[in-house]
Order: sequence, then C-alpha cells, then structure tokens
Amino acid sequence: MSLPAATVEAKDNTATLSDASQDPSFGPAPAPKSDSEQGDIYDRLSPRRKAVITAVVSFCGFLAPMSSTAVLSAIPEVASAFNTTGTIVGLTNAIYLVFMGISPCFWAPLSQVYGRRWISLSSAFLFFVCSLGTALSPNLAAFFIFRALTAFQGTSFLIIGTSCIGDMYRPTERATALGWYLSGAIIGPAIGPFIGGVIVTYRSWRVIFYLQTAFGGLATILVCFFQQETIHRKRSEELLGLPVLKKARLLWQWTNPIRVFKLYRYPNFAVASAMLVWTQYSILTPIRYIINPRFGLKTPIQSALFYLAPGLGSLAGTFVGGRWADHTVKQWMRIRGTRVPEDRLRSCLPFLGALVPGSILIYGWSIEKRAGGIPLPVIVMFLQGCGQLICFPSLNAYFLDVMQSRSAEAVASNYMARYLLAAVASAVVLPAVEGIGVGWFSTITMAVLVLSAAGIYATILWGESWRDTIQRKQQARGEKEEKVPVSESVSIEPQCNVQDRKDPV
Repeated sequence: MSLPAATVEAKDNTATLSDASQDPSFGPAPAPKSDSEQGDIYDRLSPRRKAVITAVVSFCGFLAPMSSTAVLSAIPEVASAFNTTGTIVGLTNAIYLVFMGISPCFWAPLSQVYGRRWISLSSAFLFFVCSLGTALSPNLAAFFIFRALTAFQGTSFLIIGTSCIGDMYRPTERATALGWYLSGAIIGPAIGPFIGGVIVTYRSWRVIFYLQTAFGGLATILVCFFQQETIHRKRSEELLGLPVLKKARLLWQWTNPIRVFKLYRYPNFAVASAMLVWTQYSILTPIRYIINPRFGLKTPIQSALFYLAPGLGSLAGTFVGGRWADHTVKQWMRIRGTRVPEDRLRSCLPFLGALVPGSILIYGWSIEKRAGGIPLPVIVMFLQGCGQLICFPSLNAYFLDVMQSRSAEAVASNYMARYLLAAVASAVVLPAVEGIGVGWFSTITMAVLVLSAAGIYATILWGESWRDTIQRKQQARGEKEEKVPVSESVSIEPQCNVQDRKDPV
C-alpha cells in the first residue's frame, strides 16, 4: 500500500548492526520477518497503551534514584541511631550508587533473553522486600547490606524503562517519550531529600524507608497489571527444542555480564557516557552541610527545601528536552536527506557545554563567597536541573539509535558509567569541599563538564566514521551480523521523502 507524500519512509526492511562481542555469544541471526510484521514493529501497541506503559516505567524509574538521596537529609539522625559518624552513613550512599552501577551488567542481558516485563516485575518485588529490610535494620551492617541490595534491584527499572521506550517508539519519536520517562529518574534524586527532610523533622528516619517500601509495593502492582511485554523478540524463544547442554551454553553466552563491558570498545559509546550525574550528586550530597551554615538554617526541612530547585528545574526540562531532541533529528534529516544518529547529540551540546557548567560555577562561588543571598544559588540550581534534563533524552536516545538490537545492554553500559561516577562524587564531595572549598570543587566539576561536551562534539563529528571503521574491522575478522527490522514511517513535511540510513554499529 502506498504512503502519502507527507510521509518519510525507510525503504530498507533491515539495518545491519555489527556487534562488539558477536561471535558465538551473539547467536544465530533471527528468521526474517514478513513485510507486515516489519511494518507493525512500532505499531503493535496503541498510543494510549504506550502512554500507560511509559507512565508505569517512569514511576518505577523514580524509585531507585529517589532512594539514593532520600537519606541525605537524615544522615545525622541515622548516624546517631547507629552510634557512628555522618561520614560513615554517607559512605552507604556511595555503596548504594556502586551497586546501581554494577547491576546493569546482570539485568540488561537477562531482559534481552526473557523480556522486559518479567525482569521488571521481579525487580519491583525484590525492591519492596529489600526496602522493608532497610527500614527494619537492627544495626549498621544490616543497613549497609539492605541498602546495597535495594540499589541492585532498582537500576533494572532504569534499564527496562529506557529499553521499553526504544521498543515502542520510532527513532524520530522516542526522545520525546524519553523526556517524560526520565523526568521520574532525574527528579527522584532532587525530590528524595525533600521527602526525607519533611519526614525526619516530624518522624523517625525509618519512616523514609517504610514509605519507600510502600512505593515498591505499588510498583509491583502497577507492573503486574499495566506493563505488558514490549520487546520485539525474546532470545529465549531460540532455545525451544535444543538439547539441555546447548541451552545452558547459549544462556551463559547471552547473559554473561561481560557483554555490557564489551560495548565500551566503541569510542562513541564511551564518549557519550556523560558526566551529568556526577554534577547532580556533587550538588545534592553536601547541601545540608554547606547550605545550613551559610544561611543559618536549623532544621532538616529548611535545607530540604533547597532540593526542590533542581527538582523543579528537571520538571521544566521534561517539557523541552525530548521534543527538542526529536526536532533536531528531523531538522538534520531535511538538511542531509538521511538520518545520522549523531545529529541527535547536537540538541544537548549548548546545555552540556555552557548552561550546566555555568550554573555549577556560579552556585559554588556564590556559596563560597556568601554572595547573592538565597535567590542566586536557588536560581542556578534550577537552571542546572533544567539543563540536565534537556541533555538526558538526547544522550539516552542516541544509545538506542545506534544499537537497537541490544538496547538494554547499550543502556546498561550508559547507566553503569553514570552511577559509578555518581558513587565517586558521593564519596569525595564532602572531603573535597572541606579541603579546597565548594568554589574550587565546583570549578573542577565545571571543567570536567566542558571536557565531556568536547567529547560529545567529537562524537558528532566522527562518531559515524568510528562506527564504520569498527564494522569494517569486524567484517575483516569474519564476524557475523544481525538483521533487525527498522521499518518506520514518520510525518515530516509535504513532498519530503527521506531514506533512513542503515546505521551500522
């Protein structure tokens, strides 16, 4: 059936995707799909059903990041309860983020094999159980253990959510959906301390984790009843009828955590792992220690109000970031006559290279020099949150664009880098601020952000050639390729027919 002239259609039914670890570990190529199956790959679910699933995964994505910072407002109270220091309790947060960084290596390959829904449901239930264990912790050791286990479950929400968006939406649509989804994941760290501050002002710090337990139970119910499977093809389907030993060998190859690490052989993947989470946690972690003395605040709820500024900024960025990224893709499709994944990164460059670093610099020195009163740091924290969420949809969608067939693992490599850096930020920020001051620490953070923006610009310029070079090397080594359907049709403008590029990875 012919399409109207106002439609941009990808002519090819398949796109070649070379794989970094693609020898036996990637397995056989899937059977070719019929034309109708290929055309329906992004139309299997109604827009309303897609919106419901996006809302569910957004709520789930809110939980782990919220938990990572909710305890910050209660650090002195937790330290007192366990007869330890605030530094030691703060270390639990660094450990939490380390486990958030490690767990994608396990959850991502599993979701490629068994699908998104069952992994999400398992994680939600285990998050509920581990949160309850944290609330009931009788000593510091139990608190450490249950916090780490909670983090290990929570990151799967971020991987599954982003992967579901990639499963449901076309490349020219998905950044808008990612913007809404990421609002939960990015607002969580900013809203968490406010929630914790309100609770610890009037109730025990344990109530923070009882509330988190309730959220985990609600997430389990929502996933069970409203999140249907979105993955295009479960790898477990390939195991039917195989001998037991061969099944075991293939399962190990497909779920091996090393698969995620192998994606860092791609320079553009390594470059695109942004430093934005470092910035967020380096701001949020020490607020009670540097804001309270600066303004003479006495209660946790007073300092907790400062966390609302980056949270509201992130909420504002929700309405801009995804749409701006998709608009940029369509704009460059008109210019080039073809879609190049790296063009999406142009949408985040001015924010990553100017707005966010500038906000961090002004924030640090306004606190250091006691300039501008309360309004100045609040304004720049708002701008930092807004700029950050404008960047995230573009960066996450890029990972989906260039490796659709291994979307969960690509996203996992992204989150692994982010949360391991966030763990470092949480661990070093207080000693660094005490040693060199918040002004100079913010200056160093600003410099790192500018360098990461330069890396993104390098990816825009040379990312396509990097991917082509890697593909040629793999072909020279005789590595296999996978065929994945990417047939899509997106309305751009009348009389504009654009052929979607085959995007080798």
